Amino acid sequence: MSVVTLQLGQCGNQIGGEFYNTLLQDLHIRNPHVSPRANENYIQEAIDRFFVECKTKSGLAGLLEARAVMVDMEPKVIVQTCQLARRSGLWRYPVNQQLCHQRGSGNNWANGFLSCGPKAKETVMNMIRKEAEKCDCLGGFLCLMSVAGGTGSGVGAYLTRCLRDVYPNAFILNQVIWPYHTGEVIVQNYNALLTLSNLYQTSDGILLINNDQLQDICTRRLHIKQVTFENMNCVVADQLTSLLQPVYKANTGKTVHNCLGDMLQTLTPHPEYKLLMVKKTPQVSEKVAAYNSDTWTGLLKHLRQMQLADSATDEGINWSLSVNDDVPRGAAVKYNRSLSSLLMLRGEQLATADTALFQDQRLYTPWTLPELSFTKWYQPRSFQHYDKSATLVSNSQMTAKPLDHVVSRAWDMFSAKAFFHQYCDYGLTASDFLDSFACLEQIIANYASL
Repeated sequence: MSVVTLQLGQCGNQIGGEFYNTLLQDLHIRNPHVSPRANENYIQEAIDRFFVECKTKSGLAGLLEARAVMVDMEPKVIVQTCQLARRSGLWRYPVNQQLCHQRGSGNNWANGFLSCGPKAKETVMNMIRKEAEKCDCLGGFLCLMSVAGGTGSGVGAYLTRCLRDVYPNAFILNQVIWPYHTGEVIVQNYNALLTLSNLYQTSDGILLINNDQLQDICTRRLHIKQVTFENMNCVVADQLTSLLQPVYKANTGKTVHNCLGDMLQTLTPHPEYKLLMVKKTPQVSEKVAAYNSDTWTGLLKHLRQMQLADSATDEGINWSLSVNDDVPRGAAVKYNRSLSSLLMLRGEQLATADTALFQDQRLYTPWTLPELSFTKWYQPRSFQHYDKSATLVSNSQMTAKPLDHVVSRAWDMFSAKAFFHQYCDYGLTASDFLDSFACLEQIIANYASL
């Protein structure tokens, strides 16, 4: 089933470009661990999911065309991203499926949600309809955005609401970039607060990816001295691709046809718990990977501890943190407890991968049924330059951890009415803010109760 991607704002468009590049890089890597036929099936399934196969006037195969709609209130990033795609010689964005104006949203969520979004609605929804009609079977929508600025957050939240209205039965996954703890934009806490509270009403799942953790991966595991947003976007693209490339269900051996829908149904069984996080190992450069000899035992041991301690990398983990039997009923636990988790294994020697560590019911909230708490998918074909790789997506307590800081800082600003007038200028009211505070505080309380 096909996935239509909606790239929103500067961040969403840059990540989208890297995402499609990474998809095709993975498809073009020679893979000796599977048969030629299995490799062909993998490639064709991935192409059908994310691209339209175009033909030249003479009937020959042309460039692949991404199933994507691009939206930004300024043209620069969209133009650059489209140019880079064409230069690859492998793929391109569809013609006339881009919307950009000459002026941005000014890092103001209210401007994006109440002004720019409604003005763009008709044009963008027509673009989305065209992409959806190209799909033999629509699996859902992947929305790429950030929460710190105005376009990705405000316009993104507005268009997600429009998607839900027009496609009430479609799956929607919002991948959102969470801002640095120290701040990039002075009003980022307002924007994050308003974005998340609105997405919670319309999205099926919200995949939070934290800039601080991306920075950590780039410096500690990829050994990049001067980390750029491009480096961080590549990490995001790698994580997304490892989630969405073809896999099989471990319990049946059948192909996961609707990667987006099946993932969301597995991970978000309760409407009050929609926040997702991703952990992946190994995360090393291609040069280092060539000399690595990983075992499934080592990879899975590190990945489980990354989950327990909420560590972005498999280096410098808190190994003293463990699952205890003697926690009184109703008492808080020190480790990260989950509602549900999905483990994806890609690579050779899958028979040696013992996933019992992730099936320990102490890792999950007591009211989750054992058969629903843990799911495993697999793919014998190696991913990228790794012989073996493991990706864990979870709906867990730590996903709500960044919300505490945002709510606290936003309350401080709101109490002092700092920058409040800028939002009022576009029609946002104090009641809107209070509703958003109440929403996020309830989310935080729900996850704390796990």
